[in-house]
Amino acid sequence: MSTETPIQDDPYVVRSDHQGITTLMLNRPQQFNSLSQAMIAALQAQIDAIAADPAVRVLVIAGAGKAFCAGHDLKEMRANHDKAFMQDLFRRCGRMMMALTQMPQPVIARVHGIATAAGCQLVSMCDLAVAADGARFATSGINVGLFCATPGVGLSRNLGRKQALEMLLTGDFIDAQAALQQGLVNRVV
Repeated sequence: MSTETPIQDDPYVVRSDHQGITTLMLNRPQQFNSLSQAMIAALQAQIDAIAADPAVRVLVIAGAGKAFCAGHDLKEMRANHDKAFMQDLFRRCGRMMMALTQMPQPVIARVHGIATAAGCQLVSMCDLAVAADGARFATSGINVGLFCATPGVGLSRNLGRKQALEMLLTGDFIDAQAALQQGLVNRVV
């Protein structure tokens, strides 16, 4: 039996369970599933619950709408640009990303549209990644005066050093086939 319900009082992540496969759908399609504080908290809560659930054999992370995940919510960051907010945001995001790597179940990213900045990091922190043929990946913060430092860890573990640095320093997009050739994704469908 398949169930699909939003997290209690939180519309940002929709969880569905079907025969041991749990899917977490990032559910901010109008914002290209950007990672707000609320989205990160919702993901963390679900990751913690799923890790402790012996009925879950695999976790799939996907995005609603036209994009997988556009990274951090820049509007939220601009509205709360003090040092304490930023430190807390990146600490919580880093904790959530690390929790993915420590799950007892395999985690698969199901990517379509764009995966940029922390969204690209999210892909890199999953055990496996499957991308739609039209998917594109970038750490494009450099194009708006930001350096995407945190995605650098995941990228350097998936790509070669020079390929990771090229993504980080240019902000250029790579397509799904390049992501496959470079090791960011396992399959293109």
